[in-house]
Amino acid sequence: MRKPLWLNKRVDFKKTERMNFLLNDLRLSTICKEAKCPNISDCFSQGVASFLILGRVCTRDCQFCALRKGHAEDIDLEEGKRIAEAVRRLALKYVVITSVSRDDLADGGAEVFANTIREIYKVNREILIEVLTPDFKGEEKAIEKVVRAKPKVFAHNLETVPGLYSVVRKGADYQRSLHLLEQVKKSNREIYTKSGIMLGLGEKEEEVIKVFTDLRKAGCDFLSIGQYLPPSSKHFKVREYVNPGRFLFYKRKAQELGFLYVESGPYVRTSYLAHRYIQSAIGELKD
Repeated sequence: MRKPLWLNKRVDFKKTERMNFLLNDLRLSTICKEAKCPNISDCFSQGVASFLILGRVCTRDCQFCALRKGHAEDIDLEEGKRIAEAVRRLALKYVVITSVSRDDLADGGAEVFANTIREIYKVNREILIEVLTPDFKGEEKAIEKVVRAKPKVFAHNLETVPGLYSVVRKGADYQRSLHLLEQVKKSNREIYTKSGIMLGLGEKEEEVIKVFTDLRKAGCDFLSIGQYLPPSSKHFKVREYVNPGRFLFYKRKAQELGFLYVESGPYVRTSYLAHRYIQSAIGELKD
């Protein structure tokens, strides 16, 4: 299928040069680059990036994702300190930390998440931190490690409707992901929870609304809804380019269910303009 007119965004690589220099200097990775995010020049030009920890190779074989798959890399124990230095240099008020799935590690990498949070708080305790985590194989002790480090937002994406998990999201489990979000909220109600879903994979309207309902039952506060765009011809093929009007329809449906904030549109990604979600809940970010 040809892309419709509303999917005409182009990456301006000149706008990414300054951020790329800093990232290379500190030997850091971002999900923006590794996942081939179409919004990368928007964010990098504003001095914003979503940092990727625990290496660049994922242990799972999801069919929608551009991340490399295979044998995981060694853990870099100094990575958190270098991210904190990047946060200091960029004077960030809001920081997003995500990772590949590390099923090879006993805690799925939870301790590295927690350590990275602690290193950033050493720069400034007022910085707001969002983590976008894998499911940690549902291990409650691993989830608690991250919760105890007190991120402001704990995000975990459902990605798609449960009927497509066996094809699109191998190794994941819909109920396990819902339980993670529910556990975070039960453990610390001051932490906002967030999830995201892609459209255009072959889902039906009633399935999408059911996902929204399930998320609200799990206490999820924030929701992102975006268009699935295959990273290459080898990935899962897009089944539909969803009209912007449908994104508005789903946004209204989600708002009716009580989400505190919803971003819905073709180029919406969970970490894109992430500060907007928290601003809706607490107001402007502090200096």
